Parts: sequence; structure tokens; C-alpha cells
Amino acid sequence: MAFYKHYSFDLWLTLIKSNPTFKQERTKYFFKNFNAKQKSIEEIAVIFRQVDLMVNAINEKTGKNVDADEMYLMVITMINDFSFNYDEVDLNALYLEMEDLLLTHMPLLYCNNCIPVLSKIKESESKSSTNILSNTGFIKGKTLRKVLNHLQIDQFIDFQLYSDEVRMSKPNPEFFQLMLNTIDRQKHPELALTEVIHVGDNPVADVKGAHAIGINGLLINSNNLSILHLLS
Repeated sequence: MAFYKHYSFDLWLTLIKSNPTFKQERTKYFFKNFNAKQKSIEEIAVIFRQVDLMVNAINEKTGKNVDADEMYLMVITMINDFSFNYDEVDLNALYLEMEDLLLTHMPLLYCNNCIPVLSKIKESESKSSTNILSNTGFIKGKTLRKVLNHLQIDQFIDFQLYSDEVRMSKPNPEFFQLMLNTIDRQKHPELALTEVIHVGDNPVADVKGAHAIGINGLLINSNNLSILHLLS
């Protein structure tokens, strides 16, 4: 049973989470290949976390998008104490290596209830539509589409929007408006904003962003609610 005509979902820490082995192998790769200053593996892991948090904050503040390539260059720069010849980096080859690592150590479903809840929402009699609206970081949208296919999430999703592909990040209202504009209006010819909900783990990017555009927002996983709340 569905309560809204359209459901928008964040991705990371809402429907999926990182495989710890991926992060370990990624750190080892940079330790081996971009570590002229002989940083420890632990130090490189901290740098990855610092860049991730910094870029998330920048994207939320500006509503724009810092690309994965730029993030990897930030990591390499910090590992090498801000002294590095960028000509030595083949960004395309580097990203392919990172994508291969990710697909080898595939992200995990956030919880066992994700697929059952999505399936329930998409039952034929409910007539509800769905989307992914996700900020990206080290992993690009083109790779996340492969992940959703592997995890069998994409069969329950009508369309996917990623910040790196449209150069906008949540809570930018234009990103949310793009989501609203992409909803199939043949399926929903009369769709009120109150009939749309965006679900995510981030109170700023997901909930405040949703409320600012006039749709419902639901915070899960970072509080005491889970995705099951959508069916209650």
C-alpha cells in the first residue's frame, strides 16, 4: 500500500551503504601509487574521510557539484603535502580503477527491508512512481546505475538523477525541481506537491531541501525511523 503518488529516494545511507572492503582497498591503492611522502595507510584513510566531509559540506552550501575527479586530485594533493605534478595522473584510468574496485567490492543494501518496501510501493495497484535523487562524491552516477542494477533496486525505480550528471546538489531547489519536472505526468496528470515525498538520511540535503520546494520530506536511518515507516 502506498500513501503518496510519487516517492523520491536518496541513495547512500538511505538505500545502500559502502562495503568496508572497498574503502580499505581504495586506501591501499593510493598508499601504493600516490604516496611520495610515505604517509601511513591510516593517514590516507583519514584524508579520504576529510575530503569526503569537506566536499559534502561544499556541495550542500553551494548547491553545485564537486566532481569525483577533483576529489581524487584533492586526496592525492593532501597525501603529498600539497606538492604534486598533476601531469602524472591519468584521471580516466584512475576512475576506471576505482570503479573496478567498487564493483568488485559491491556496496550493500542499507537494510533487509529496502527491497520489500520498494516492492510494496511499486505494486501495480498502487500506481506510485519512484526516483533516485542523489548527491555523488567519489563514485559517479554512471557507476551507481550499475550498482543499482546489480542490487536489483533499479527494477523498482522509474528514473535516477545524480548530482555529477546535472551539476547540481541537494538541497539546491533547482535539483528538486528537476526531479519534479521528470515525473511522468501521463501517469500523474494532476500531481500536487503534497502527493510527493523525498526520503533520505540527511536533515539538510534531504528534508530541508524537500520542504523548501514544497514537498514532503522524511528523515530515516540517521534517527529512530527506518524505511519501514513509509508503510506505517
